Amino acid sequence: MFDLSETHELLRKTCRDFANKQLKPVAAELDQKHQYPESQIKALGKMGLMGVFMPDSHGGADLDALAYAIAMEEISRGCASCGVVMSVNNSLFCDPIYKYGSEFLHQNFLKPYASGQKLGCFALSEPGNGSDAAAAKTTATKTSDGYLLNGTKAWITNGYEANAAIVFATTDASAGHRGISAFVVPMPTKGLSLGKKEDKLGIRASSTCNLIFEDCLIPHGNLLGDEGAGFKIAMSTLDGGRIGIAGQALGIAQAALEDSLAYAKERQSFGKPIIKLQLIQNKIADMALRIESARLLTWKAAHLKDKGVRFTKEAAMAKLAASETATFAAHQAMQIFGGNGYVTEYPVERYYRDARITEIYEGTSEIQRLVIAANA
Repeated sequence: MFDLSETHELLRKTCRDFANKQLKPVAAELDQKHQYPESQIKALGKMGLMGVFMPDSHGGADLDALAYAIAMEEISRGCASCGVVMSVNNSLFCDPIYKYGSEFLHQNFLKPYASGQKLGCFALSEPGNGSDAAAAKTTATKTSDGYLLNGTKAWITNGYEANAAIVFATTDASAGHRGISAFVVPMPTKGLSLGKKEDKLGIRASSTCNLIFEDCLIPHGNLLGDEGAGFKIAMSTLDGGRIGIAGQALGIAQAALEDSLAYAKERQSFGKPIIKLQLIQNKIADMALRIESARLLTWKAAHLKDKGVRFTKEAAMAKLAASETATFAAHQAMQIFGGNGYVTEYPVERYYRDARITEIYEGTSEIQRLVIAANA
């Protein structure tokens, strides 16, 4: 099932070459300076990677979800921050607009974003709720002129650079999760302000902040899907998003493995390269085994998405396996590097920091296990 086509192999090589030449050399500096990789993201847009599985008629590369998973891994292998910027724009912004948006939204909020000219973000979580997305406190009150949004959204990736956000707000509090609706909000816009940039452990070249809405008026035409369909849109969007984060986690893990192999062949101990030591070989083997297993789960979830069948369980499995593998591989890499792995001269400490969030955003490992059990 996973003999890659010529197109997929070419994409993989193209993304790997770009990561090696344009991302790996600058990833540490971007991380240390907390600097948004503007030129690199623009380059990804020109390569078609900001709308990988969007049709070319809508500004995308007209590829598939498997291509997206492959590209996410290779780009994140070079710079995990670039990977998450790319993931949010592809999975969390373009995909739901394509699936649920009107022609107006397609023309104004899809083509420029899928082509990489503009950048989107996704605003679901709030300061008081993360995993419990149905407990949204942000409200959208319908008026004759549009919807008035009030509330605060938290942990918004791309918040400072985005040109638009998909925002989830309650339009009917009495209906519970069936009273949540989704809106496309241009940025900047009157009544919307940004909170401070979060100072994060990892993925530090991407911005994360709160979006604060105070009587922010959004036109009726910016409603995404039907009123009350927001929770359904959010959950289906996160299924696809988990494929992207699985790809990101795989990239971090693969980078940790490759660097560990190279280091173990050069580092001498007890009169020989440490790759000759059985304990080191065991670590390398365990890393390789878990990465390959997680990659197959990720490609399976992408394959099911491409077939148009339900893939909720498989996406959760892929995200869970890949994120925990990233943490494991980065930990093992640090052990192999020893003290060198703990200093910023080597990239291992960055992999260690970057890996950790993959077990948290777009659904924690605990939530993934609940999703898997519910769909077993």
